[in-house]
Amino acid sequence: MNIQRFTAPTAREALSKARMTFGDGTLILSNRPTASGVEVVATGEETLDALDRNDQQARQGQRQLAAKTAPALTANPDSQVIEDTAQLAMSTLSFQDYVRERMLRKRHEAIAAQTAAPAMPERQERPAAPRAPVPVARAASLQPGIAPIQVKKVAPRAPAPAPVSVAVSAAPSQGIVDELQAMKALIEDRFNTLTWLGQARQNPIHANLMLKLIRSGYSPALARTIMERMPEDLNAAAATHWVIEVLTRNLRTDAGSSAIHDEGGTYALVGATGVGKTTTAAKLAGLCARTHGPASVGLITLDTYRVGAHEQLRTYGRMLGVVAHLAHDRAALQDLLGLLSNKKMVLIDTTGIAPNDPRKRDMMDLLDLPDVHRLLVLNAGGHGDTLDDMISAFKTTGMQQTILSKTDEAAKIGPALDATIRHQLVLRGVTTGQKVPEDWERADAANLIAMSMRSPAKSAFDPKVADLGFFFAQSSPMQPEQFHA
Repeated sequence: MNIQRFTAPTAREALSKARMTFGDGTLILSNRPTASGVEVVATGEETLDALDRNDQQARQGQRQLAAKTAPALTANPDSQVIEDTAQLAMSTLSFQDYVRERMLRKRHEAIAAQTAAPAMPERQERPAAPRAPVPVARAASLQPGIAPIQVKKVAPRAPAPAPVSVAVSAAPSQGIVDELQAMKALIEDRFNTLTWLGQARQNPIHANLMLKLIRSGYSPALARTIMERMPEDLNAAAATHWVIEVLTRNLRTDAGSSAIHDEGGTYALVGATGVGKTTTAAKLAGLCARTHGPASVGLITLDTYRVGAHEQLRTYGRMLGVVAHLAHDRAALQDLLGLLSNKKMVLIDTTGIAPNDPRKRDMMDLLDLPDVHRLLVLNAGGHGDTLDDMISAFKTTGMQQTILSKTDEAAKIGPALDATIRHQLVLRGVTTGQKVPEDWERADAANLIAMSMRSPAKSAFDPKVADLGFFFAQSSPMQPEQFHA
């Protein structure tokens, strides 16, 4: 047997020496640090081949010896010679057998890991324990004339699953069913959209009106809802007139009732920062004071966060001959409302709050008082998504009232009108500038829709006819109860 030791300052040098001796078939048996460096014990594959041949010869000799001694052992069933022989064989393993068994075991584990990884059974049986050598007495019972011993094997049973495991296993199945249903609905919606777009593109009137609505700032959801209900036998002029009439009919205003400053009441102006709440409050106060006198108006501000907010409202009040009050908390607000209860109109200016501002809930709770109506101020030039977030953040039960501010600064008022229509808000007025109180107009649906549908100047954000598919691919029409065609 050719096993050698190699010592070098580093493990790499020791391995190099071993490879120089045994070649590419070098097998490393052990390595350990020593005082003089690293010691490596190595051998070659030829040594293992010789060991395999010697082991096969030894096993063949053991089988021949067992065959010769078997008749003598069967005569004495109570003898323990076989067990003693097995223990003796296990205790006399040579170093060569140890090396061979170790290398073969590593190879078998690697092969088993590769073959067992692709397919694992759902339920694995417990591996059977190694059985001891069969005693000669049991072998003798299988001779002719002697009835064999019937041994009933009892397989280990797994414990019955608890009812909780059944519920847990059923949950993923229900989740898969829900996902499949959602996928089915999504596919059907996409097919319906593609079919609808194909039909609309075949009609140039429909295609031009869809493009006009999108360029005017209206959302794909509202535009699709309108175009799906438009009669097919209309010419270009009649189709345009029909679309404008539908939009005008669905834009809710207070045209059928008294103006807000004539109606009176207590209103809290809410909205984002910089949309013009304070200026709008001053305009409403000026309109009411012009009609009913300065003593008919009460002004309250809750804006203690913005620098100079109270002074701005107080300045407007001095111009109109109205005193502006400051309320720091809910108790002060209730006291002021009681003090001003005889006024025709009481206007409450609030702090500008973003939709995700944590102070929004506190302010909404502060305004949750009897006979206090919330008046949402929206920037007419705001982005459609921004307006949607603001409306959703300040939505209340009952009638939703709003005012569009800064219409003179808006390049397109289509997004603001679209959000007002989709959320079914009641438009109480629009502001057209900074003059108090002159730059104020009542909400006229026909004028606002006509203004939004005027052909604006060309913009880099305007879509092309070929881009309509991208706009309508993710849109679904509005619910029937939200729109009246």
